[in-house]
Amino acid sequence: MAEAKKLFIKTYGCQMNVYDSQRMADALGNSGYVPTERAEEADMILLNTCHIREKAAEKVYSELGRFKPLKAANPDLKIGVAGCVAQAEGEEIMRRQPLVDLVVGPQTYHRLPAMEAAVRTGNRAVDTDFPEEDKFDHLPRGPRAARGPTAFLTVQEGCDKFCAFCVVPYTRGAEVSRPVDRIMAEARDLVERGVREITLLGQNVNAYHGAGADGTWTLARLIRALAKVDGLERIRFTTSHPNDMEDDLIAAHGDEPKLMPYLHLPVQSGSDRILKAMNRKHSAESYLRVIERLRAARPDLLLSGDFIVGFPGETEADFDDTMALVRAVHYGQSYSFKYSARPGTPAAERATVPDDVASDRLHRLQALLTEQQRATQDAMVGRDVSVLLEKPGRLPGQMVGKSEYLHAVHVADATARIGQIARVRVTKSVTNSLAAEPV
Repeated sequence: MAEAKKLFIKTYGCQMNVYDSQRMADALGNSGYVPTERAEEADMILLNTCHIREKAAEKVYSELGRFKPLKAANPDLKIGVAGCVAQAEGEEIMRRQPLVDLVVGPQTYHRLPAMEAAVRTGNRAVDTDFPEEDKFDHLPRGPRAARGPTAFLTVQEGCDKFCAFCVVPYTRGAEVSRPVDRIMAEARDLVERGVREITLLGQNVNAYHGAGADGTWTLARLIRALAKVDGLERIRFTTSHPNDMEDDLIAAHGDEPKLMPYLHLPVQSGSDRILKAMNRKHSAESYLRVIERLRAARPDLLLSGDFIVGFPGETEADFDDTMALVRAVHYGQSYSFKYSARPGTPAAERATVPDDVASDRLHRLQALLTEQQRATQDAMVGRDVSVLLEKPGRLPGQMVGKSEYLHAVHVADATARIGQIARVRVTKSVTNSLAAEPV
C-alpha cells in the first residue's frame, strides 16, 4: 500500500473559509492525502486566503516566503494558494512567488484533484474561473470520519449587494443558493457522524432562496426542515444582511426552539449619509426597526454587529450617529475596524479620513462595545443556560462549550462528555467567557 501523502491547510478569514478548507481536504483525501498539523512534514501546503482585511495579499506573500526553506529541503513539496486572494491575484501570485505550484479560486476547488495531478507531473496550475457547474455537485466524497459536535454548512455563496468597501462580489461572484435536497443530505450525514449543532453559512445567508421539489425555499423554511432532523439539536446562521431579514425568518426566531437566540446582523455605520456612501441600501432607522421586530419575536436574542469607522467622508457627526445606534441596540458581541481600502472597490478611489482621527474613533467605539459585551456577560451570572460541550478545559474535571447565546462556557463537571448538552448555572463572568457548574 502506498504511503499516505500529508496535507497542511492554513485557513484565514471567515467561517466559510473554514468550511471550504474541510471540503478541500475531503477532495484531496481521495487523492491519497491525510491532514497534518505541521507544515514541516507536509507533501502539500495550501493557504486558504481571505481578502477582506488590510494588506491581505501582502500577508499571504510574507507567509509564502516562510515556506522557502521547506521547499528547498523537499523539492517534491507542492504549495498552493486558494480562496479570495487567489481569486483576486491569479497568476500574479506565481509571478511574485515562483515556489507556488497552484492557484485555485473559491469557486473551483472541486477541481483540486485534477490540479494536484497536473502539478505532480511538473506543471503549474491556475484556476480562478466562475464555472457554470456547481462545485458542490462535483466534490468527491472523502472518508466518513467522525466529526466534533459542531459543524459549518454552506447554503449560499456570493453577493449581489456591492457595498462600496467590499471585494466579496468580485472574489466570490453573484449570489447562488444550493438546492434544498443537497443541503438536507449533507446535514443528515453530519449528524450521523456526531454533529449536534450546525451553523448555516453564506455571504448573505438570509438571501437564501434554494430550489426545492415544490418550489423555492426561504432560509426560514430550510431551518424548519432541518429542525426535524433527528439528532440535530441546534441551528445557527451567519452572516445576514438587514435588507434580507424577511418576516418568516423573524418569526422563526420566536417559534423554532432549535434556532439559537444569537444573531450576527452587520450595520457598519449609524449615519444614513455614510450608509448611502457605502451603498448599504438601508438606513439606521430601518435597521433599528428590524431589531425591534426580532426582539419582539425573541426577547432574549443576543445581537452581534460589524462596524467600520473612518469610512471616506465620515465626520464627527456621522460617528456620533454610530455611537447613538450602538447605545440604542446594545450589542452582546461585536466586530469593529478602521476602514482600509480594497483595490478595485468604489470606495478605494475616495479621500480617506486621517489615520489618527480614525484610530481615535475606533478606540471610543470599541470602549463602548466592550462595555456592552461585559454587561451582557455579567448579566448571565446566576442564570441557567444550556451548553454544548466541545472539548476538555485546561483544568482537571473541566469541559468547555458554547451556550445558546454563543458564549464560551467553562463547566466544572468531571462526569461531562463531549457532545453532551449540559444544563448549567453561570457562576462567574470573566474576559470573553463564563464559568458554570451543573444545575
